[in-house]
Amino acid sequence: QVQLGESGGGWVQTGGSLRLSCVTSGRSESLYVMGWFRQASGKEREFVAAVNWSGGTSYYEDFAQGRFVISKDNAKSTVLLQMNKLKPEATAVYYCAAAPNYSRAIRIPSTYDIWGQGTQVTVSS
Repeated sequence: QVQLGESGGGWVQTGGSLRLSCVTSGRSESLYVMGWFRQASGKEREFVAAVNWSGGTSYYEDFAQGRFVISKDNAKSTVLLQMNKLKPEATAVYYCAAAPNYSRAIRIPSTYDIWGQGTQVTVSS
């Protein structure tokens, strides 16, 4: 059973940067894709970015394209999300998620079976 643990959240001013880390434990080599989602207070959980665990292909939501970078280190079983030029609307709890099976619906939360506990990101104006 794979478990996920996020870290790296915190407070930052508009325009600043944060790097989130997600460490996997267990049989991470069996995973298909790793993703990052976020959920702001009172809103639904939304897709941020994802990376194919074996091939490395990455996917981004429109708001993340060009400012966020998802990367992986298979040897360390870690997925990183570098967030640059942050805006106040990025304030949310960010979750790492893992999907063990192939799916084309990588932007949908229900595709992912395993979730971390979340880490808070706050961007002040």
